[in-house]
Amino acid sequence: MNTDLTGNAVVIEDVVKRFGDFTAVDHISLSVKTGEIFGFLGPNGAGKSTTIRILCGLIRPTTGKGWVGGLDIVTESEKIKAGIGYMSQRFSLYDDLRVEENLIFFGGIYGLHKKILKQKTEEALGLIGLTDRRQSLTRELPVGHKQRLALGCAILHEPGILFLDEPTSGVDPRTRRQFWDLIYELADSGVTVFVTTHFMEEAEYCDRICLIDQGQVIALGSADELKREKLTGLIYELETPESLAAVDVLAKEADVYDCAIFGRSVHVRLKQGVAGKDYLVSILGKAGIEVRNLRSIEPTLEDVFVALVGRKPEDS
Repeated sequence: MNTDLTGNAVVIEDVVKRFGDFTAVDHISLSVKTGEIFGFLGPNGAGKSTTIRILCGLIRPTTGKGWVGGLDIVTESEKIKAGIGYMSQRFSLYDDLRVEENLIFFGGIYGLHKKILKQKTEEALGLIGLTDRRQSLTRELPVGHKQRLALGCAILHEPGILFLDEPTSGVDPRTRRQFWDLIYELADSGVTVFVTTHFMEEAEYCDRICLIDQGQVIALGSADELKREKLTGLIYELETPESLAAVDVLAKEADVYDCAIFGRSVHVRLKQGVAGKDYLVSILGKAGIEVRNLRSIEPTLEDVFVALVGRKPEDS
């Protein structure tokens, strides 16, 4: 098979990764366009981190093939490591170094010469907003600042492709938004961003989204495409003082595709043709459960996630 890499920063075909008897990645194929923000979503243990480690040249696939920046993931993994930016889901910088020292250290690893390293360090400090904290010990930084510093180290050598493995895990919503502002700046400059996340609101920021479960791709497209094409039926939102009991009751009904608690409300996806409001009030009323603020709503990415994740292929 002749693979066309034109316009694509990442291409993988039929990639499998096994650890003993466990299959972490199960025949995944996908491509990421140059300059795209590509979201990689899935539940814990779905194979996200394993896939990203394969793409970064950190581990080899058991079978399958792929290219990152035109380089083969099996035979040119060392070149891939040198040419990409990678930020792991765990903070991996040196706590006993100062902010500026971490940048200089990683710049040296990437082979930046002294004069260029000084310039790139200043640029990175400005971009991540840590110029005033350059002499701070890294261990003294708030979590959000540590994440920004990790991003700064990953982009110091101006990689064309940036891999971010759950980069905003453990930070507050405001810091997450600031972090994504940085990602947008990088994408606007032509950097391809491949990001794993379990925050549905972050996934909305991506140009396209790949949803995986049990090591397999189960959905691929823009957020709007997934919400429009991957869900059947109608979704209702209701409030009740007995959310858990309501979910237990509704989950047993044949006309209910799925239901889940979303904050203080419950989302219910019903089959087409069911008289939604009357049906839900009747079913829950018979169980002695009070219904408040019942309304039909447009699907969210979280609704897509609930509907698709954990199902057998024949059920999806």
